[in-house]
Amino acid sequence: MTYQELVNQILSLQDEGLEIFNAGKSVLGKNILATHVGSYSGTQILIQGGIHAREYITSLLMVEQARNIFNNDLVKNGGIYFVFLTNPDGAEIVLDGIDSVGCEITRNYLISANGGSRDFSQYKANINLVDLNTNFDAEWGGGSQNVFCPATEDFVGFYPESEREVESLINFTLRTRPLLTISYHSKGNVIYYGFDGESEANIERDRAIGESLSASTGYPLIFTENSTGGYKDWCINSLKIPAYTIEVGSDSLAHPIGIENLPEIYQQNKDVPIIALEKAIEYSKDIDFTTPNVQNIHKENTDGPNEKSYCSRLQSKLDRRSAYRSFNRKRQ
Repeated sequence: MTYQELVNQILSLQDEGLEIFNAGKSVLGKNILATHVGSYSGTQILIQGGIHAREYITSLLMVEQARNIFNNDLVKNGGIYFVFLTNPDGAEIVLDGIDSVGCEITRNYLISANGGSRDFSQYKANINLVDLNTNFDAEWGGGSQNVFCPATEDFVGFYPESEREVESLINFTLRTRPLLTISYHSKGNVIYYGFDGESEANIERDRAIGESLSASTGYPLIFTENSTGGYKDWCINSLKIPAYTIEVGSDSLAHPIGIENLPEIYQQNKDVPIIALEKAIEYSKDIDFTTPNVQNIHKENTDGPNEKSYCSRLQSKLDRRSAYRSFNRKRQ
């Protein structure tokens, strides 16, 4: 698979009536592609993947999840945001090789950090050699595997939230106000929940929701230890919402996990988005949602082509969805 083929898989959802928009930009100016399924009013959750370059299998998983729940009209009383590929620059290096980096200075810098090797199939970081899932301001730099010099993995950055991709995901999260988040990673077939310093009541809430996700996937539920600075950690620490890291794919598989493993991974995770939304709705019954979330999403300043406000995109999404379903009824 090439990087463009991965992007095309995400964009193909437009052919089925979903609206693809930008959640932000990468360091090199690539669009961080996202979609929304369901209603913009009511409880919202957010699912993101591809924050580690070699873990693009999670992006493909999320494409299949979004397709399934949209075409089967499964979302009720809320909505789900999918941020498919948080680290597009890194994914391109893994998929297309180091020669995909146009700048010779940057290319040589990356090769040097990679021990002189031009094989970047195991690469996790972004173009700045920062491991994005250690760069969030949540006990930043306190993880047991953190490193403090540019590296192909585990480098926390020179200061928290230094990276454009991290800033984009944080800003998008603050605009969309999800009440639960899921971060897809590979590998291990395990679900991580909780964070040091979280209240006992919230830990119990998170554990109870996590048990439902565990029962659906068959993955064990484990409390997070000795890991900090991740998106899940930031959501728990800053927003006080339940957040989970789901590691897909057996430990016996090699990185990057091949697309031949996608059918099994998808079947294990097929119901995760709906279960997560239902559980978020349950715990948020007392929250006032008289103002739809979409009215708090301002125009995203991504400087990309054909940018529109999210309200305009909402109307476009609804029109496209109606037309797609009318077309299908006529075919039947």
